[in-house]
Parts: sequence; structure tokens; C-alpha cells
Amino acid sequence: MKHTVILLVLIAMLLPAAGCGPSNKKYTLAEQRQIIDNMANETLERLYIQKPTVRQEIADSAGHAVFDNGNVYVIFASAGGGYGVVVDKATGRKTYMKMTSGGVGIGLGAKNYRLVAIFKNQKAVTEFVGSGWDLGGQAEATAKTGNTGGGMGGDGTINPNVTLYTLTDTGLALQATLTGTRYWVDDDLNQPGL
Repeated sequence: MKHTVILLVLIAMLLPAAGCGPSNKKYTLAEQRQIIDNMANETLERLYIQKPTVRQEIADSAGHAVFDNGNVYVIFASAGGGYGVVVDKATGRKTYMKMTSGGVGIGLGAKNYRLVAIFKNQKAVTEFVGSGWDLGGQAEATAKTGNTGGGMGGDGTINPNVTLYTLTDTGLALQATLTGTRYWVDDDLNQPGL
């Protein structure tokens, strides 16, 4: 029991630091957008190194999204949050978004990871920005800190017009969950004229 309480306290301490995004009180709107753009570019470069064929997938796509996420898994539930950007290739427009997720299943731990979504057609881009829901499943074993450790996992999505890639930053997690994730437009970062 004592070990469970200690683990839960550690997980609760990790959640605020995972996937929080740039603070709107610490940075200007332009600085927040730049931080998100930098995160997206760095994530794509990492993914291109790990899976070079993704560069062509994105070149052939209608658009893509990159999110920085943090999740905590506690026994029968999971919760997480993050931020990111969607790039619509037809218009060249960037839409900055937030996300939150919750799930049920078996899990224990916490992790910070990046998610890259590649949209195969314009309808998928428009629907994602417009409604933003995704229901999927995850099964994973991760133990990683900085450049040490590794992870194995799989993500799924119910939309056949979207391909997902996950890159783990840090974390320790063992979980199998059914998750619901809500993505929505960040009204502050998408103000016209900024």
C-alpha cells in the first residue's frame, strides 16, 4: 500500500510537467506559436531519421499535425493533455490546437511523447480541425529517459484517412487502454491578424 501511494504521488507530480505547452502568461502569442512550430519541426526531423519514408508521406499528403503530449496511467484510467499545430497544405494555413485525453484499461506510469498525424485527403484535414475527436487504442511498454531506454508500442485510429506515428520522449509506462482524445482549436493562438 505504501509503495502504491508513493507511486501515485510521483505520477501526480509528473502530470503537470508533461505536455503542458508554452505558458500563455510567460510568453507572447507570437512566442507561443514559435515554440510550437519549433517543437513540430524538431519532431518531424526526428521522425525522418527514424523512418525516412515519412518525408515522402507528408509530401504526398493533404496536411499533417504534430502534437506534444503527456499522459499518466493509474490502474484502470489514463489522462493526458498537450498542444500542437495542424498544417493544411491546400491553404498553407497553420491551426494551433490543444488536446486532452482520457481512457480506461490497465496501466501504470507516465510518459511524454510526440504524435504526428498525416492526413491522406483534404476531408480528413477539415474534419480534424473542425471536430477533432479520435477514438483509438494503445498497448505499450516504455522505459525511457533522455537518450537511454526504449519503448515498444502501437497506436490505432478509427479514421482510415489518417496515419499516426508516436515518438516517446521520456517516461515509464506499462499500459493497455482504450482512449478518447479531444483536439480543439486554440482560440488565443489563432486570432486573425497575429
